[in-house]
Amino acid sequence: MSPDGTVIGDVLMTETLQLRIHNGTAHPTLIYLPGLHGDWTLLGAFRDALAGRARLVETSYPRRADWTLADFATGVEAALAQQGITEGWLLGESFSSQIAWALLERFLDRIAPSANESRPSAPAPAFRPLGLILVGGFVRHPWPWGVHLARGVSGLVPMWVLKRACAFYGRAAGRRLGGRAERCVELQEFVTRRTQPHDRAAVTSRYGVITRGDLRPVARRMSLPVYQLSGAIDPIVPWWLVRNWLLRHCPGYRESRIIRRAGHNVLLDAAAESADQILHWTCGTRWRLWS
Repeated sequence: MSPDGTVIGDVLMTETLQLRIHNGTAHPTLIYLPGLHGDWTLLGAFRDALAGRARLVETSYPRRADWTLADFATGVEAALAQQGITEGWLLGESFSSQIAWALLERFLDRIAPSANESRPSAPAPAFRPLGLILVGGFVRHPWPWGVHLARGVSGLVPMWVLKRACAFYGRAAGRRLGGRAERCVELQEFVTRRTQPHDRAAVTSRYGVITRGDLRPVARRMSLPVYQLSGAIDPIVPWWLVRNWLLRHCPGYRESRIIRRAGHNVLLDAAAESADQILHWTCGTRWRLWS
């Protein structure tokens, strides 16, 4: 894989964790950790909106149903180390907010071991996070019953229903992107991948990662900057409950931006606004709560 993001071979179909790097010499470095779908197939509009203003590191997870939270965090750190990426901002989208918190926990344990642990329990690649941006993300999901329900539905819904739902979503997203050929190809890849049995098993298993995890102790220790970026129309993660918890319990929490016309996938729905806001945060400029 070349540093400008060119894919060598059929990267999306391999079942190992993959990174794709764009604008390798730009600053800052943004490390995108995807939502429940687990890849970069919905990121095209945001990638375009950055327009070379940052180095963007995209992640695609292996479609495995046996990976734990620790497996995800270990895999991401190892892949970053292999590419020589030693620091950057984490963009934890939805499900991957859990992986982002786990990466922050590993960093905290390296620099400040707990009282009963004089050194980290295992050596880890020396990745240094500069901060976290929760993109439709959370600490512990405010509605655990909803996660359990979604997991059950994901495992039981007939494949023909899933195919139609994904195809409808792909067409709707394509219209929002203005029918650009390159982005439509990427959206078709999203639809194709979501309707394959092993992909469905992997996605369903990730609900279990959410329900088994509790990253609140990590957030309570966090002094690095933490930001929240969400769409106002989000039936999946209630941003107001996440924001209220961060305000009360997370020392590193700085600010939120809620984009009125966007939904849960805010990087797709409001790519330009999201890119501008993220660059404002990572470059130290001002913000607005609503837009």
